[in-house]
Amino acid sequence: MIAMRKLLPILLLLSLWSALAAAQKDPAVRPGNQSVEPFRILGNLYYVGASDITSFLIVTLEGNILLDSGYEETVPLIRDSVKKLGFKMEDVKLLLNSHSHFDHAGGLAALKHLTGAKMVAMDTEAPLLARGGKDDFRFGDDIAFPPVEVDRIVHDGDTVTLGGVTLTAHKTPGHTPGCTTWTMKVQDGGKTYDIVFVGSDTINPGVVLTHNPKYPGIAADYAHTFEVLKSLPCDIFLASHGSFFDLNGKAERLRKGETPNPFIDPEGYREHVKGTEGVYRAQLAKEAKR
Repeated sequence: MIAMRKLLPILLLLSLWSALAAAQKDPAVRPGNQSVEPFRILGNLYYVGASDITSFLIVTLEGNILLDSGYEETVPLIRDSVKKLGFKMEDVKLLLNSHSHFDHAGGLAALKHLTGAKMVAMDTEAPLLARGGKDDFRFGDDIAFPPVEVDRIVHDGDTVTLGGVTLTAHKTPGHTPGCTTWTMKVQDGGKTYDIVFVGSDTINPGVVLTHNPKYPGIAADYAHTFEVLKSLPCDIFLASHGSFFDLNGKAERLRKGETPNPFIDPEGYREHVKGTEGVYRAQLAKEAKR
C-alpha cells in the first residue's frame, strides 16, 4: 500500500500529460473528469467533484464555500452534485482555488457567474487566474481557460472566514508560483479534526528544477513547500487530485459504513509528502550530475 501511494503522484503526472495532449479533443473523456456520487466526508465538509479532479463544498450558517472548479466542463457535474446533496448554488458565497491550471481553475469564471460568489486567491496566483492561465512558466498558453477576476487577494498565512468557519491559506509554491494549500478544522461526533487540502506538490513532466529561466527560484520554492506540508497537523488528507489520497477507494469504504471514517488518514498524508519530496530530491540529484 505504501509503495503504491508513493507511485500515485508519478501516475497522476502521466495522466495529466495525457490530458494535456488531448485537451483539444473530446472534453468528456478527459482523465479524472467523470461523474461520481457526491457525499459528505464528515461534519460540514462535502465532496462535489469528479472522479479525480476534486471540488469540495464547505457549508456554513452564512453561505457556503467551494474549493476548486475542475475544468470548465466540470461545472455541470459540480452543480448537479451540490443540488443532489440538497444545497443551492446561489448559496455559494466564496470561491477558493488550489492553483491556476485548467483542470482546477478552468470552471471558476463559470462558477462565479453562476453563483455570484467572491473569488479569493493567493497573491502570486491571482495574475495567472486573471490571464486565464496564459504565460504559464511550463505550459505557456497551451492550457488556457476562461479568465476569472479575483475579488480578494490573500497572502501566506491569511485566513478566510464565513459563518464561523475559518480556512487558512498556506503558500506552497513550485507546481505553480502561488499554489495554495488550504487548512481548516471540522467538528464531527464531538471531535475536532485538522483538514489539509494539498494544492499540489508534484513536478510536471518537462519541468527543470535547476537553471530554469522562467522560474529561477523553483527548487527553493519546492523545498519550502515540503517544509510547510511536513509542519501541518493533519487528520483528514485531501488534495486537488483524488489519486493523491485514494478518493474513490475511501469513498467506497465510507459508503459501506466503515469505521472509523476512512478519510481520517494522517499516515497517508505523511507518506504522500514523503513520496513527493523523494521524487523532488531525486530529480535535483539527477540534474546536478548533468
